[in-house]
Amino acid sequence: MITLTERAARAVEALQKERGGPGKRLRIYIEAGGCSGLEYAMSFDEAHPGDLELEAFGVPYLVEPKSMERLSGSEVDFDDGLAGKGFEVRNPNAKSTCGCGRSFN
Repeated sequence: MITLTERAARAVEALQKERGGPGKRLRIYIEAGGCSGLEYAMSFDEAHPGDLELEAFGVPYLVEPKSMERLSGSEVDFDDGLAGKGFEVRNPNAKSTCGCGRSFN
């Protein structure tokens, strides 16, 4: 299971109104790339067959089963402070992470 903090859910909700469009939800997934081999990614998308459909604080989101294998137990937070980090994934399965926080292995 991947969870969103309340701050992340509110940020997703705001972005959805700006960019999401009808029928589209946040998709959380991983892809090849980044400094450490894999990279966290998010986009607004429609549900595909087999997607895991989750919800946090009333905000629905999607996760591909293949990505869930590496993201299970992760928490997504949002930080809009002075550092301006944006979304941050805390992944207990990552062996190491890049300084940017978006890449892991």
